Amino acid sequence: MNKSEAINWKTFKDKLLQHPERELQFQYAEGKLVDAAYHITEIKQAPITSVDCGGVMNNWTEIIVQLWVPDNEQQSRSMKVSKALSIISIVEKMLPLDPNGTVKIEFGNSEFDTRQMFPNEMIAEGASLTVDLRPDAVQCKAQERGGSCGTNDKGEECCAPVAEKPKVQLINPAAPAEACCTPGGCC
Repeated sequence: MNKSEAINWKTFKDKLLQHPERELQFQYAEGKLVDAAYHITEIKQAPITSVDCGGVMNNWTEIIVQLWVPDNEQQSRSMKVSKALSIISIVEKMLPLDPNGTVKIEFGNSEFDTRQMFPNEMIAEGASLTVDLRPDAVQCKAQERGGSCGTNDKGEECCAPVAEKPKVQLINPAAPAEACCTPGGCC
C-alpha cells in the first residue's frame, strides 16, 4: 500500500464498469477484508476549501463511499459490482458526482476505528474485484510546493507571515535646495 496518487471518481467507476459480475471486496488492512455482509449506505460529495500554513487557498472535491456492516447479519459472498453500480446510478440521478473528485472509502468496525481511506489498487482476481485501501495521511502543502515545514535556516517558520519590507524614502532631485533642509528632508 504505497501508491501516492489518489484515484479519482471517473477512474474508480470505470474500473467497476469493467467488472460488473465480480464480487466487490474491500481490504482495509493487510489480509483483512470488510465483512461480506457490508452495505454501501451512502455516497457523499464534499467540496473542500482550505487555506494552508503558507497562506495559499486550496480547493478539491472528495467522493466518499460509506460502508456499513450490520450486526448479526451473515453472508457468504460480498455484493456484486453490478449492485454497487446500481447504487451509484441512484446517487448520480440526484447528485452529479465530480469525475475528478478524489475517492475515499469510509469504514470501521468493532476492531477498526472508523476512518476514510484511499483506494490504493483495484485488483481483479478470480471471482472478485478487491479494492485495496490505504490510510489517509496528513500533509503539508507548503512542503509539497517546494517550501519547508517547520523552520528554515534563518529560524523563520514556514507558517509565519512574510516580514514587512522596510520603507524607502524617495527623494526628488528636481526639488528646490531649500526643500532638502526642511524637517523630514534629506539633510
